[in-house]
Amino acid sequence: MEEIFGKNGLIAKYHKDYEYRFGQIKMAEAVLRAFEEKKHLIVEAGTGTGKTLAYLVPAIAAALGQKKRIIISTGTKNLQEQLMEKDIPFLQRIMPKKFTAAYMKGRSNYACLYRIGKAESQPILDGLDEMDYFDEIRHWARESPTGDRAELTTMPENLSFWGRINAKSETCLGQKCPDFEPCFITRMRGRADEADIVIVNHHLFFADLNLRGNEYGRVIPDYSAVIFDEAHLIEDIAADYFGFQVSTFQIDELVRDSENLPITDAIVTRDLTKLAARIIGLADQFWTRFIQGRGQDGRFPLLPNAFAQKVRDEIQPTPLGEAYFALDSALERLENAIDVHAEKMTEAESLVRRVRQTRFDLDFVCSQAEKNYVYWIEKRGRGMFLRASPIDVSTLLQEKLFDKLETVVMTSATLSSNGKFDFIKDRLGLDNSKTDTMLAPSSFDYQKQAIIYLPKAMPEPRAPEFNQIAASEIIKLLNVTNGRAFVLSTSLSSMNALYELVSMRVNFPCLVQGSMSKAGILGRFRTTPNAVLFATSSFWQGVDVQGEQLS
Repeated sequence: MEEIFGKNGLIAKYHKDYEYRFGQIKMAEAVLRAFEEKKHLIVEAGTGTGKTLAYLVPAIAAALGQKKRIIISTGTKNLQEQLMEKDIPFLQRIMPKKFTAAYMKGRSNYACLYRIGKAESQPILDGLDEMDYFDEIRHWARESPTGDRAELTTMPENLSFWGRINAKSETCLGQKCPDFEPCFITRMRGRADEADIVIVNHHLFFADLNLRGNEYGRVIPDYSAVIFDEAHLIEDIAADYFGFQVSTFQIDELVRDSENLPITDAIVTRDLTKLAARIIGLADQFWTRFIQGRGQDGRFPLLPNAFAQKVRDEIQPTPLGEAYFALDSALERLENAIDVHAEKMTEAESLVRRVRQTRFDLDFVCSQAEKNYVYWIEKRGRGMFLRASPIDVSTLLQEKLFDKLETVVMTSATLSSNGKFDFIKDRLGLDNSKTDTMLAPSSFDYQKQAIIYLPKAMPEPRAPEFNQIAASEIIKLLNVTNGRAFVLSTSLSSMNALYELVSMRVNFPCLVQGSMSKAGILGRFRTTPNAVLFATSSFWQGVDVQGEQLS
């Protein structure tokens, strides 16, 4: 590793901003040793360690030496794009042995050629102002090599129609699709199948891990090892994907897609339209009966007797339970009505599968039969989500991941507790005898290079006056730093409120997440002097801004 990371090494020779980092070399040696000894490794590497190259270089060496594919899983798509656009090309230029790399994102990031074609004759736009956006996407999809929405750098993030033209699995026709060969998902998987290193994000990785072994097969090509960057996130993300969820949007999409089936029989179409309207009405009654946190965003527990309770030694449904049974009965009718056409119509076959899965997930959450799961309802803006997640994922991860792979490397700036890794090993199900640990020293002197400022007398974040007072504090700080800052919030509503309050009272260029793609807005920030970017959790980690722009 000294030949690559040392003062006279390859990186020093070709990287204009090279710095010798002792912790980086030690981490690279530990990662290489984990591959050679077929062990798992946990590395806590603070900001400035250079951990990205410290795991990439030994991963490439192991992939080429053992002729096996290695997965790199990142916490965010921002970091995923940084690896593919910056770090991987740099190493491909300087490494003595050539290697191939590809990236894979979740299907909803990619355009669907079939659905775009269908959308040209269907009403999917919310307003005339979206016509230009749709036309731009239609032309872009014909020329794009990847179909990745990240290429649309100037396009707003919150396009209302993207969900109706993306390649999400729920609506995919698979090999029966007339656009299967040119499909962006097909091409993405083809590139990944040929690659030595595949870059994914945690959400895609655990979606794939949950699918492996069941009827849907796999998403990511087979691999021998995986490296998790921002590994402190994996327990929560794994719990989400090993759990169950039903949302208002999910049911709305089922109804809309049932009305858009290419059925020519007028009587059948009329009956489906009536049934769709009934489901919408019953779904509204179902969701409005949840009283937890009414009028507020947040997560609220589902009580054990929410759907049924004992009355005079008999189990009887509550009003919410009755609303659930009525909705499920209507969904069953929809499933049966569409199933008649499933054999001859690929779209109907896909829709039947989705309705069945929705009914199964809804039953799992509403019955609350599994005692090792936690059940709750989440409210975000216009959406409501019924969810169930396992309380402990350690056994699942041990069986599906750690026992099946020779090497799993986990790295982040925050993995240890009081300098030890016992807690995370226990939570993730890691075997002590097969797991090494390391604290990589950082090159930063935090006491000299960082300041933490806690304003006095701030109200609770949910208090009506919070945003006004927070905006005043932010303005004072921006005047001290001369702009050049990220203002990061925990919710979109808070972000937008602070942007409106601050941007009109400062003389610095202000950018807000959502006005264009994440890659586009980050590029704009890097090239705009004294800029201020208002954003949410996507920009909390895995974002690289060098020089004076963020200092």
